[in-house]
Parts: sequence; structure tokens; C-alpha cells
Amino acid sequence: MTMRRWNFSRRTGWRAGLAILVLTLGGVGPALAAAEKTSFNVAWTIYVGWMPWDYADQSGILKKWATKYGIKIKLTQVNDYIESMNQYTAGMFDACVMTNMDMLTIPAAGGVDSTALIVGDFSNGNDGVVLKGKGKKLEDIKGQKVNLVELSVSHYLLVRALAGANMRERDLKIVNTSDADVVAAFATPSSTAVVTWKPQLSAVLAMPDAQLVFDSSKIPGEIMDLMVVNTATLNANPKLGKALVGAWYETMSVMFKNDAAAKAAQAAMAKASGTDLAGYTSQLATTRLFATRRCLSVRDQRERRQDHGPGPSILLRSRDPGAGGKFGGRRRYSVPRREDARRYAQHQDALRSHVHEDGHGRDALNGQHSCGG
Repeated sequence: MTMRRWNFSRRTGWRAGLAILVLTLGGVGPALAAAEKTSFNVAWTIYVGWMPWDYADQSGILKKWATKYGIKIKLTQVNDYIESMNQYTAGMFDACVMTNMDMLTIPAAGGVDSTALIVGDFSNGNDGVVLKGKGKKLEDIKGQKVNLVELSVSHYLLVRALAGANMRERDLKIVNTSDADVVAAFATPSSTAVVTWKPQLSAVLAMPDAQLVFDSSKIPGEIMDLMVVNTATLNANPKLGKALVGAWYETMSVMFKNDAAAKAAQAAMAKASGTDLAGYTSQLATTRLFATRRCLSVRDQRERRQDHGPGPSILLRSRDPGAGGKFGGRRRYSVPRREDARRYAQHQDALRSHVHEDGHGRDALNGQHSCGG
């Protein structure tokens, strides 16, 4: 497997404040007014679960759906994940890919009411805790220095891992390390533990003395990857949401069929992400992409029902209804550090209990079939 670059960050400060999620299955609530328009800008960054957006753009699928609704959509790759969210928050983009946790921090802190239009996937092993030394167990992390992106989803994953092993953060020392440097750090004699995500995780695990001791498959559904749209823009321009949803699920229908077209699509995604088909396939194996029954082969449907059941079709809002949709008064989870993981896990359980299961593949906006138009 080959790698071209390491600017693959998709995570940041989950502790910065988690707003209350309001689950809706119809329209969206109050937000600042936005003008109706016909041209839109969407930002994306490289990550296995977001590569379908690039394919949708390059293949013409995105243009097809935009044309269907009489609009234009410009998809722009931003090399720095954090910067993509900063630019979205500043109004340079109408929509942007990000995680559930990041949706509730950077845009929310900037006063931008946002809607999670598409819950594309959750990490099912893409994030992991690695120790140096074959045969090591999670309990061996006690007393060690751990390299990770502080206040990121890696930090959250570590807290969840520690909680399950009856340990706390004070039992170790966190060394703030950028995602671009975490692989090189683990290669040095002084680094004995890291927490990171793929593709960096794959590079770390390829080292001869690396031992995976915990990963996100142990907390399925908690680290979600989204397409987020400015709520005011979506309210004024529902056609944008319809086009994005249509393009996404048509792309899912292409890449999950057992045919040559699916392999070609995945190969294109692999090349664009800086790896080969085998490398991208291994990353897909630890990514639970939500595809409706129309999008999946019979074999894939059977496997997913046995594993997690059919994928959800949901619409999330990152606002506190008690604050009238304005983030200045939003509630936060202000809890001691040792309680963060437990509280957030409870929050996710509550969220999942309201998920709308839509087995017929109809999108949450207009009731149309989501796969293939």
C-alpha cells in the first residue's frame, strides 16, 4: 500500500462543548434567514468515508443531480480538515464534511446553525490505540506517554478505552502530536503508545513492533462522519439537500454492487486518496457506510443485517431548542473529565434510540428513492 500525503485530519476538539442534538425527520426549525440561490459551494477532505463525494463529482453523478434540481454545485477539496470547517463557519462554503463531534464544536462555536444532512458512516475500526510491543494489552498503557492529537476524536477514543479498563487519564501522560507527525513519532524509540486514525493507523500497524489494543469497532456508532449543511441555506434552498442526498446514494449504489463498475469506482477513490485498491478496500472494511437496501447486493444486505441491521436515514440538528436556535445560549456537557466518555456514550445511546430506520432507501427530505434516481 502506498501513501502520498499525510494531511488527512478529519477530527478535532470534542471536549470543546457538545451541544444538544435535536432529531427531526421532516423540515428544519428556525435559523437565520438566507437568500434563495442556484449556485453552491461544498467542501470535502480526504478520508475513506468521504471519498465517494470526489467520485460523485468526477463521474458526473453530482452534476446530474444538481441539474435535475436546476442548481450548480461546486465541490472543493480542502487539504486541511480543520481549515475546511473554519472556512465553512466563515461562510465560504454552504456545506462541508465533518464528524458529529466536530459539527458540535467549530461551526457551533462560530454561531452557525448546521444540519447533518447525511450520516454517511461510522468508524468501525478506523480509529485505534496502538502500543509498542507484540502481545501487549490495553492495561499496559498505564504510566506511558501517549502520542495523539489532543482534544480530538483520538482523545475521545482513548478516554473510552481507559474507562473500559478501569483507568483514567491521570494514569498516563498525553503528548499532543499532530496527525501529520504521529507516524514518525511512533517510529522513534521514545514513543511507546499512539492513538490515531486511518490511513495513519495502517502505517503505524505496519511497523514490526506495533500492537493494536483498542479500536473504534468496540464503540460502534459513536464516531460518525457527516455531510453538514448550513441550516439557513438549506431552509431557503431545499433543492441543495435533495441533490446532495440523491448524488450520495446513487454513488453508494455504484460502489457496492459486485461488478466491474464498482471495482472501477473504488479504484478511482483509492487513487484519489493516495493509496491503491487493496489499501482502500482494507479501510472500507473498518468503515460502516450507510447504504440502503437498494444500494446493496444480496450478500452485503445479509452481512449488514447480521452485523448492525439496515442503515439509518436521519436528519440531525446542532442547536438547543431552548436557545431559539442561537448557539450563544446553547447547553454544554460540562462534566468532569472522567465522566466525559460515559456521558457521551449515554448521549449516543439516546440518539440511536430515535434513529429512523428506512428500509426502502427513501431520503429524509423529499421521500424519493435515494439510489440511482
